[in-house]
Amino acid sequence: MLTRDLIRQIRRIEIKTRRIVDENLAGKYHSAFKGQGMEFSEVRAYQAGDDIRSIDWNVTARMGEPFIKKFVEERELTVMMLVDMSGSTEYGSGMRSKRDVAAELTAMFAFSAIRNQDKVGCLIFTDHVELYIAPKKGKNHVLRLIREILAFEPKGVKTRIGDAFKYFSKIMKRKSVVFAISDFMDDNYLRTMQNVQSKHDLIAIPLYDPRELEPPSSGLFQLEDGETGEEVIVDFSSRRVRDAYRLAALGKRAELEHSFKRSKVDYIPIACGEPYEQELVKFFKTRELRR
Repeated sequence: MLTRDLIRQIRRIEIKTRRIVDENLAGKYHSAFKGQGMEFSEVRAYQAGDDIRSIDWNVTARMGEPFIKKFVEERELTVMMLVDMSGSTEYGSGMRSKRDVAAELTAMFAFSAIRNQDKVGCLIFTDHVELYIAPKKGKNHVLRLIREILAFEPKGVKTRIGDAFKYFSKIMKRKSVVFAISDFMDDNYLRTMQNVQSKHDLIAIPLYDPRELEPPSSGLFQLEDGETGEEVIVDFSSRRVRDAYRLAALGKRAELEHSFKRSKVDYIPIACGEPYEQELVKFFKTRELRR
């Protein structure tokens, strides 16, 4: 059911993300992602500066003057959003949870896709695939994706990213652009991630909350594992405890980034509660330079 609060939240995300897409991302998105190849467009008379390798010798012989074949990029892409909704994504030390940021990022990439006449779909997962929304075009479809992410009530609380990758590989045979949005609090997904990357264009978007890397400076805090429900009380007034917490968190993040690099998976780390627009612009520019 659409409540007033949910409608306001969807509208806020739509306004914010469409502004960013219109001002900064739509053109860069087009340049960053390749189409499915080249397709024949037309034959026309040769003009000064044309590549002589494009000359159509059969037409040239018939017409008595040089003609060339023109090809255009077969542009339409399929974009899939794989969105983690396990218990840990409900966390947020500031105004927005990881789920809120996942909804914004999905909107950002989805609006960029439909602006370029690409189709976009979504796969919501926890420790199993909870919902699959087939790729389509259009603003109303994007708004549905936002609504589902914000309002969806998952049955699972744990994370199995590997199962999401397996499911995606079974249903999506055509090469697609895949954005995997998760805090990646899971271990057994490396092989399935590599399988997806070998057949598709996979971009990982690891979400983290700044508090997960930098503990509070003092006091007793009750920490809860969002996926197991396990609770522990930690005394952060101890510098040794704070240093150990920080070291473990940074080590986990370094290990995650190493797994992406080893698997040749592009990734965009996003800090929830902090501006991320420039991170996306930087990513698109880097991709464009590699084309």
